[in-house]
Amino acid sequence: MADSDSPGAPSFIELGVPAGSKAKQFYGQVLGWSFSEMGGDNFLGQTPSLQVGVHAGDADAIFVVYFLVDDLAAAVERVRAAGGTAPDPGPAEPEFGRFVECRDDQGVRFGLRQR
Repeated sequence: MADSDSPGAPSFIELGVPAGSKAKQFYGQVLGWSFSEMGGDNFLGQTPSLQVGVHAGDADAIFVVYFLVDDLAAAVERVRAAGGTAPDPGPAEPEFGRFVECRDDQGVRFGLRQR
């Protein structure tokens, strides 16, 4: 089994939903996740292995998996070279690191994260 801190390993999941409190109730009941409040109708969920950021107000209702990379700028260049799209990385977020949401060459959303 791969090390969860290795490059390429899933490191975070973002869950965009119309109503965060409904997602909190559903995933807490179905999967036993615990949650802490992040303000408004947004929550931070904890699975046995990953954290899940639940943000409300997303009509797409989608999971986006963030994968760990050693060098975010270099990973963004690899995404672009392979035919995907990615914005330029911004500054690090406290306690999270730097991240970008990308699309592969078929339009599938995924994220890259550098701690």
